[in-house]
Amino acid sequence: MGMTESGEDTFISHLIELRDRLLRIIGSVLVIFLLLFYWASDIYTLLAQPLLAALPTDGKMIATDVVGVFLVPVKVTLLVAFLVALPYVLYQVWAFVAPGLYSHEKRLVLPLIVTSSILFFVGMAFAYFIVFPSVFRFMAAIAPAGVAWMTDIEKYFSFVLTMFIAFGVTFETPVAVVVLVRLGVVSIEQLKQARPYVIVGAFVVGAIFTPPDVVSQLLLAIPVCLLYEAGLWVARLLVPREAKGRTQVAGPDAE
Repeated sequence: MGMTESGEDTFISHLIELRDRLLRIIGSVLVIFLLLFYWASDIYTLLAQPLLAALPTDGKMIATDVVGVFLVPVKVTLLVAFLVALPYVLYQVWAFVAPGLYSHEKRLVLPLIVTSSILFFVGMAFAYFIVFPSVFRFMAAIAPAGVAWMTDIEKYFSFVLTMFIAFGVTFETPVAVVVLVRLGVVSIEQLKQARPYVIVGAFVVGAIFTPPDVVSQLLLAIPVCLLYEAGLWVARLLVPREAKGRTQVAGPDAE
């Protein structure tokens, strides 16, 4: 009975800790959001700059929803607030799960969290600075004569969010490769043999998540292939080191 009560107390204490950390995460995002709210319109303008730069001199974005001019900048500001608070969010997640991990798992998880976060931001930056200008210039160039090329701010936000997620996730390719190799799910040789499938898959993903033009598909597929090779290179550096360590540990036992 005592063990049962102890188990229940432990479970309840975990729930309380989870609640507290979730409240801290939500609170941090809301505080940053409130601090940025005054510049919500400017933040949206900054997000829309790649499209505005590609529009004709008299081109403008439109809002078909009555409250869209208010809600869309608020959504963008909330997204920025979450990204700014992301290091603190990840710290809270780490602090919650770390006590239940073994030491070797801690050594693996923490670098993965940091690396994954950096690669996700790099993917978003790549989409904003490289992909968006190229895609929007291409769209402006092929627009038929007499057609006023404009877009609704809500649809633009949805497009940008989709692209950010697509590029952010695909830039996690090296992390996925390293994790699969270190966990022993696949070998480096198997991943090398899978190169043709990865290339085809990269172009399929590019066709699904990017606009229907060759430029944006190439700008997604080519980085995925390069990042896949980078993941293989990092895995080669890590796996021999681990294998050597296991050999050294097994050596005395074998004797």
